[in-house]
Amino acid sequence: MHEEADHKVPVLIVGGSLVGLSTSVFLGRLGVRHTLVERHAGTSIHPRGRGNNVRTMELFRVAGTEPGIRRAAATLADNHGILQTPTLVGDAGEWLFREIDPGGGLARFSPTTWCLCSQNDLEPVLLDHAVELGGDLRFSTELMSFEQDADGVTALVKSRRTGDHTTIRADYLVACDGPRSPVRERLGIGQNGPGDLFHNISVTFRSRRLADVVGERRFIVCYLTRPGADGALLPVDNREHWVFHAPWFPDRGETLEDFTDERCAAHIRRAVGDDTLDVEITGRAPWHAAQRVAERYRAGRVLLAGDSAHEMSPTGAFGSNTGIQDAHNLAWKLAAVLGGWADEKLLDTYDTERRPVAEATSARAAARSAEHSHPGYAPGPEAGAGGGGRPGGILNVALGYRYPRGAVVGADPAGPVVPERLSLTGEPGSRAPHLWVRRRDARLSTLDLYERTLVLLTGAGDPGGWHAAATRLAEDTPVPLTAYRIGHGPEADLFPEDPEDSGDTGDTGNTGNAGDIGNAANVGGASGADWAARHGTTPSGAVLVRPDGFVAWRSAGAVPEPEGVLRQVVGAVLGKG
Repeated sequence: MHEEADHKVPVLIVGGSLVGLSTSVFLGRLGVRHTLVERHAGTSIHPRGRGNNVRTMELFRVAGTEPGIRRAAATLADNHGILQTPTLVGDAGEWLFREIDPGGGLARFSPTTWCLCSQNDLEPVLLDHAVELGGDLRFSTELMSFEQDADGVTALVKSRRTGDHTTIRADYLVACDGPRSPVRERLGIGQNGPGDLFHNISVTFRSRRLADVVGERRFIVCYLTRPGADGALLPVDNREHWVFHAPWFPDRGETLEDFTDERCAAHIRRAVGDDTLDVEITGRAPWHAAQRVAERYRAGRVLLAGDSAHEMSPTGAFGSNTGIQDAHNLAWKLAAVLGGWADEKLLDTYDTERRPVAEATSARAAARSAEHSHPGYAPGPEAGAGGGGRPGGILNVALGYRYPRGAVVGADPAGPVVPERLSLTGEPGSRAPHLWVRRRDARLSTLDLYERTLVLLTGAGDPGGWHAAATRLAEDTPVPLTAYRIGHGPEADLFPEDPEDSGDTGDTGNTGNAGDIGNAANVGGASGADWAARHGTTPSGAVLVRPDGFVAWRSAGAVPEPEGVLRQVVGAVLGKG
């Protein structure tokens, strides 16, 4: 059948929302040809999924999309805190936190920060970038069926505009087709977890006077807790466009039709505390919060990403961020396998690494919904169990998660996926440390080095012989490996900035509940200029970093046969060992 395919491509992406578009961008950056099909006619029109955490913004920074996203997010750039109050009239209530990073401690270990950009604003930026990178993106195109064999996947898609059918032959299919994923169901992959947590109706509305009631309170979300009129209020433009999440109880017989314009407007007025407030309902849609993770992320040549792989409560915006990070983990592995420099077994590590992260993160998201008393959520005593609870806080889950097993050498396989304290000191399986350096006349973060190749970091004088070993390995194998010597002097490739130049004082700040950056005492323990100490090694050691910015392996110092050791390590990481 596949010999007669109308179109052949290495990767077929099914689903063109945040995760599918991110997959397209990441593959495009790596030069992997791909086709994306999306049944809807265009990107999202709903202001949802707005929180992009620091790790996601690091990925978008390296991919070149961060400037466009920041521009699209300009309207909400000054919205930071989360407010919880009975009504918005008067001064009652309390801030769960006012600032995500009030002490500026995040700059200690990341070149970027969170970004509040609604899905309807973010997706067009990703779409434009994906097209610029050569992505073949086909909206109004629906996957009808697919079959796979030992060599690839054959999919039948239909244009919803013309009704024409097209057969696509791909080496791999990435399913980004949502929580009710037809691809996952077709594969018979089950799900684990508590299931449905609560239900809400998302109401979009216009109100010119609400901005006066809100005043100078620039919140990300306001949880309104008045009995019988609770809900979550989110600004769209801080002026007249807003979103209100109202609790919905279908188990009590409530239907979507029960939420008439009149009922929604009256509910919003009671929740705000102003019975005369002007409210014009412009739209409403149901959504369901759930905690589920697929039993496996891979079935042969088909891989799941985003909501098709996991569902989690929206509190904290963990779901979309986890999905985008799925896509990034998977993209470099597909590029490596398709490029012939990694064994096909490398793709097994996608499940090994990402599924435990989703399990821990979904539990933390449910716990956060309980902490914030999200409208409609009445958690049981077991809510939040599973490794993502309070210890370590939100920043640990967003940035400090680890891969104890997978495409890493030297990680503790029994270690926690989310440690109790944030520690980004170069341990194998953790996100590599951020360090400001200069290369020629350019200032960049070490995180900016990690995208298309494996990277080996060594000292400027190469006292361990690692740089020379990496150079020889790169010359006589197909593995793309770039070696950088960090330090000072004529042999250095990268020059670390002094703490005074970079603003890196070593102070992590004390932000309390905001981003729990105050728990991040263990981010370095050394001056910004000491690359070896920041990476947990010595000047004669070496650190191998994967294209996704995670530490694959490190050596504390010199060894008798550095080239042999490095070849063995690279082979193990790429599934050839």
